[in-house]
Order: sequence, then structure tokens, then C-alpha cells
Amino acid sequence: MRQIEIAWEPIGAKVRVTLDEGRNSDLVEPLWASLPYKTLQGHALVAGDCFYHVPPAHDLLHAVPDYKVNRKIQPNGTVFLSAVQHLTIKYGELTEPMPTSPIGQVVPEDVDQLPKIGQMIWESVYGNGEPTIAHVRRVDGPAGHGVKRVDVGNEKLRGLIERIAAETERVLVDPTDELLDIHEGKSRGTSGAGTKNSVLTTLVAVNGETRPLGYVNYTTLVRAGRNIEMPLSSLIELAKILLVKPTEFLGYTGMNTLWDITKEVVAAFDVITTREDFVALMAQMATYVNALGAWNLQLFPWDIEGDNWTYRPTITRGANV
Repeated sequence: MRQIEIAWEPIGAKVRVTLDEGRNSDLVEPLWASLPYKTLQGHALVAGDCFYHVPPAHDLLHAVPDYKVNRKIQPNGTVFLSAVQHLTIKYGELTEPMPTSPIGQVVPEDVDQLPKIGQMIWESVYGNGEPTIAHVRRVDGPAGHGVKRVDVGNEKLRGLIERIAAETERVLVDPTDELLDIHEGKSRGTSGAGTKNSVLTTLVAVNGETRPLGYVNYTTLVRAGRNIEMPLSSLIELAKILLVKPTEFLGYTGMNTLWDITKEVVAAFDVITTREDFVALMAQMATYVNALGAWNLQLFPWDIEGDNWTYRPTITRGANV
């Protein structure tokens, strides 16, 4: 029996998870191999009572689950893994019925504390509290933190892989100064992003570009490189289309490190001669971008809504019909 422990030191809580044996092994194995690690703990903002984090398990991006369920009707304590690198724990009512891949269960004696943990994490995210870092390890295994360097055959790519992995290790547990500047409105002084001195508009745009860049663009390229029969040259041209424009925009808003690394990635396409190296580079970048996306949600000023916020439409419906 394989078990993992997830501890949240700032809130003094931890739970143990028993992993499935023989079911959804394509998801369980990458997670197991990625341990131990630390990562920012998030909470669902739309789907209901569940919290999730980004594990640095690159192979989740192309894993094919053999078993899915409607997560709305699963018992509290069910643990899911997804292709967008979310390890999710259900602790109450969920509203989103999307089929999801279960990979384990919080041990029975730890389930009752999940609602309290979920509430504290919710307050950390939506209440603009201190970020909560999840410490994840094998039960009875060592603690620690690290991001796997995906193997590549091209010597020139190894330095770039190392840079991306090292940056990801930092971003999983700490926001970049660039993200902090953007969310504090300081990036206006360099790029001028934010029409008429607005800040919230830029935050919405940054989140709107970063999430699909990792969840969709990079993940799609990983899957295409592994599972779709198309020439490597076509994959590379597709990557340029999907990656350059959104990342150039994010660089303008203040995410200069991401833009600089992306330019190195695009330049590296000239030396890539195998699909394996292409997939490795895309997977390493996907984890990095997904970690950046998690911090966007943590730093966003959710208190602008408040408990008494009411939508006041300024457009009369059907007025122009």
C-alpha cells in the first residue's frame, strides 16, 4: 500500500492519502515519482468545496486515465488528478459535474478535519491571507522539494531545461517579484500597462493569458508531440503560433522572465531534431507556466468583491433588439 502525506505547516494540519493500486496508474506513477515537493496550495474558486495544488509531475500532461467519475457524487476525501496538473481533494459539496480521475482517498481518520482545512485554505486564497504551502511526501519518506529535469538527447537543450526547472522550483513556493509588482500596480511605471491608470484590467488580462497558456497551449503541444502523427516541423510551427503572441503580451505586462525564457525556447527549436526532445521541453515549460498561474489566483485582490457585492448591470437587456 502506497500512501502520501500532505502537510500545511502555516495552518498546522496534515492528512494522509492512500493511493489506488492498479487503477489510473498512468496518473499515480508520475505523482509518486515526483515526491517529495512543496507547492502553493489553492482552492477552487468556481467548482465548490475542494482544494487543489500543482504537483511538479510532468507526465500528467499526457497521461491517459482508465477510470473517471462524476466528482459531484464522490465521497468527501476523494483525491483526483488531472491533465492540467491539479491534485484535488473534495471536502464538501461540488457544483461542477465534469468527469474526473480519482487516484486515492484520504484515510478515514483524517476525513473529518477536511472541512476545517478547506475553510482555512479558502480564507488564505479568497480572503487574501498569507499563502499556504503544501508539503507533500511519501508517508515515512523524507521531506524535501525538487522538480524533475526531463531527459533530453540534445546537449544544447540541457542548460535551458535546467534553467526552467530551477525557476519552477522557486515559483512553486514563492511568487516572482514581477508578479508581485504587477498585482501591486508597480509594473505601470515600466510598461504603462493598464489603460487610464487602471490596475485591475491588467490583472484580469494576465490571468486570462497565463492559465490557457499552460492548461491548453503547452499541454496540447505535449499531447500532440506524443500522440498525433504529424511532422516535427509542423509541431514546431504550431508551437510558435501558440506560444509567442500570448507570452509577448505577458512580457509587456511585466512578466519579463517568462518572455525571456520563451524566446530561448523558440530559439531552441532550431536545434531540436526529435519529437522526444520537443515533448520534453514543452512539458518542462507547462509545469513552470502552471505554477505561475497558481500565483495569479493567490495574488488577485478578491476582496474587491466583498460579502455584499451585487451585480448592477448598466445595459438594458433587449434594448437594441
